[in-house]
Amino acid sequence: MDTPTDRWRPPLIWRGAQLLARAAVAALARLEVTGDVPDRLRRGPLILAANHLSPFDPVVLAAACQARGVSPRIMATGGLFRAPLLGAAMRRAGHIRVDRGTAAVHRALDDAATAVADGSVVLVYPEGRIGLDPGMWPERGKTGAARLAFACGAAVVPVAQWGSHEVLPYRAPRGALRAVARAVRRRPVLRVHFGDPVDLTDVDPAAPGAARSATDAIVDALTDALVPLRPDEPDRPRHVDPGRPSDTSRQHRRRPA
Repeated sequence: MDTPTDRWRPPLIWRGAQLLARAAVAALARLEVTGDVPDRLRRGPLILAANHLSPFDPVVLAAACQARGVSPRIMATGGLFRAPLLGAAMRRAGHIRVDRGTAAVHRALDDAATAVADGSVVLVYPEGRIGLDPGMWPERGKTGAARLAFACGAAVVPVAQWGSHEVLPYRAPRGALRAVARAVRRRPVLRVHFGDPVDLTDVDPAAPGAARSATDAIVDALTDALVPLRPDEPDRPRHVDPGRPSDTSRQHRRRPA
């Protein structure tokens, strides 16, 4: 078993970036964070599973995690790592590259499993993309988060968020300046809720369809955690982004709470 000195420690560059994220969010909006991460899980091993609304999500989640004393390693698209300065910063901060649509995509799961085994907190988006559900509810997830949980035996905490779509549009950087100016004027409320760990004890990893069942349980927990964050928008969001496409092919059928 790893000792505390063996555990991965978030580098200074990442802890500093989280403080900058809180400042950026405070300049554009109002952040409300509810729920918490159990003390025994705060420094890992742990998987945070978040819904994906907007390109601004990583900033919001970095700020919310900082408010709860958590520094997660984020599984992020490979395009970010290819950017000259940002890519170097992402690597130094310990984030995990995901090259979607390539043969190397499976390497990301191995890297994430190693990171969790080293005592890290890893943040994943189970949907695998910015969700395109017309009501902006969590989509049917990819099985990566569940397979990661099976591989390392770590707890999964759902992190529901609402409001980031009012800060940056889906097609950012197109339209970003106008959206940011509007956010500065209106100061939307960005709500983030850390839910209770998802109970996967009834899922046998060796059983057929186990990854699908566990994924559905994670997305169900995310959906349940999101409900109280948008009480006045149960069916459709008030803020409509005209550049956001709609896709009903991956709608998630939520089990009753």
